[in-house]
Amino acid sequence: MIPHNQPTLGSEEEKAALDTIRSGWIAQGTQVEKFENDFCNYLDIPKGHAIAVSSGSAALFLSLWVLNGQKKTILYPSYVCSALRNAVMMVGGNEKLLDNARNSPNINVNELMENFFDIKIIPHMYGIPIDLSNIKPNNVIEDCCQALGAKVNKKFVGLQGEIGFFSFHATKLMTSGGQGGMIISKNQELIESIKNFRDYGPQDKKFRFNFQMTDIQAAIGREQLKKLPYFLSSREKIFQKYVDAGLELLNIPESSINKLKPVRFRAIMFTKQPNEIIEKLAKNDIRATVLINESGLLDNSSSFPNAINFSKNTISLPIYPTLSLENVEKIISLINN
Repeated sequence: MIPHNQPTLGSEEEKAALDTIRSGWIAQGTQVEKFENDFCNYLDIPKGHAIAVSSGSAALFLSLWVLNGQKKTILYPSYVCSALRNAVMMVGGNEKLLDNARNSPNINVNELMENFFDIKIIPHMYGIPIDLSNIKPNNVIEDCCQALGAKVNKKFVGLQGEIGFFSFHATKLMTSGGQGGMIISKNQELIESIKNFRDYGPQDKKFRFNFQMTDIQAAIGREQLKKLPYFLSSREKIFQKYVDAGLELLNIPESSINKLKPVRFRAIMFTKQPNEIIEKLAKNDIRATVLINESGLLDNSSSFPNAINFSKNTISLPIYPTLSLENVEKIISLINN
């Protein structure tokens, strides 16, 4: 069986988790702080500008909370994971949905510039980064859950807006043991406010909630972060293998090659026969899927034609570091035949 995706874990992560267990301290502690510092170092930002939390959803909720999202108009796309809507509802915000750009899973940036919203959540879907240089960064939250390592104008995503957040769920580009998230901001005051919310005490009478990451998660995450360059290069090789075989995959426009650097979180293929291809691959024990079908859109009304079109005419092919090139050739052969 060739799965659609799977985490890449090895002896280094196993040892890191075991060493943490043997240390006698498994809750949030020094490993979490080191993971935060490692993450800052990777993104080339000063230490103290990242905060590790329990999940990507928690990271988004805290980002909205620190920007006082309650009763604010919060914009995000219809074509997106429902976790965004859940976080907005939890914080008490009022949603405003926008359509995709044409033939893209990403939000239509032109509409961002033409309309006013209190808070904007901008996802970099499937590893394809969005240039936000023409958007004022105030109250912009970059959803980088699928784009860790992607760059815009040679700078990592997550640093164009006021806040960036990441997910380390088992299906993402790297994991911290199945769950986990990270928040970054150039604004130290925002980071300190979030830390103050996260780091509650048993006798504390302030309103807070437990969004903490454990040291076991952080220890695994630190090892994964070391491997991230290898993960990304392996995905790039598989992606190029698909492209060289003539498959039409989602990519950045040629005109943006010098400005945008994507990461290959997903291999999204354009096709008029999504169900037929998925069924054919399934008969050969290969899992491909439609990531967000029409019924999964946050709004599938006629106001969102580009989102509907993208959901109907794309499938996601397997792509992950442990996928062998032999199996990639098998997938290509079945599709082309």
